[in-house]
Amino acid sequence: MLFRQLFDPETSTYTYLIGDRATKFAVLIDPVLEQVERDIKLLNELGLTLKYCLETHIHADHITSTAKLRELTGCQGIVPENAQVACADRLMKDKEVLELGSVKIEAIATPGHTDSHNAYLVNGTHLLTGDALLIRGCGRTDFQSGNAEAMYDAITQRLFTLPDETLVYPGHDYRGQTVSTIGEEKQWNPRLAGRSRSEFVQLMANLNLPQPQKIQEAVPANQRCGSAAA
Repeated sequence: MLFRQLFDPETSTYTYLIGDRATKFAVLIDPVLEQVERDIKLLNELGLTLKYCLETHIHADHITSTAKLRELTGCQGIVPENAQVACADRLMKDKEVLELGSVKIEAIATPGHTDSHNAYLVNGTHLLTGDALLIRGCGRTDFQSGNAEAMYDAITQRLFTLPDETLVYPGHDYRGQTVSTIGEEKQWNPRLAGRSRSEFVQLMANLNLPQPQKIQEAVPANQRCGSAAA
């Protein structure tokens, strides 16, 4: 497996490039519109054919590059099941597996940050958590049909039941951290470690966070897979 973690400094978004070395097929997870040239250049340098753009959820802080990459490469756009998106080529259900040669990407439904959100477990070792579980944190639950109860259940019952050595690669990090593990987050995540469901819900209800700067443009654009308004 070829695995690359890429970063957008404006929105602190991680995009993941995963490829199969034998078939040279690749998938980009949570690609960012402003980084299309970077991503195309890297695909070309590595001799990869982009087959899929895969979203963890409908983002509020950046515009996806799926529409542009689909135009440039002919790849398919995939979003979680129940996402309010009419433009996707495929919807990915809980426990569904996307295969690229020897690479297997399993969807794990993790609603809470939004009402349709998937984490993706790659070859049983690399867990791409999107905006559900972050390194020493978690995604907010106060807009886009967010639900703190659903997030607590998804993280504790679906993600924290994976082996402790499972690598955690989040959708964002604002402190320069790149990777964690399930074992670390169970022990050290201040929003979850030692907290009951009701304590977590109370904590999330009192964060009082500002709205993402791009929310007004990002959400409608991402519902069009990142294409410009008609």
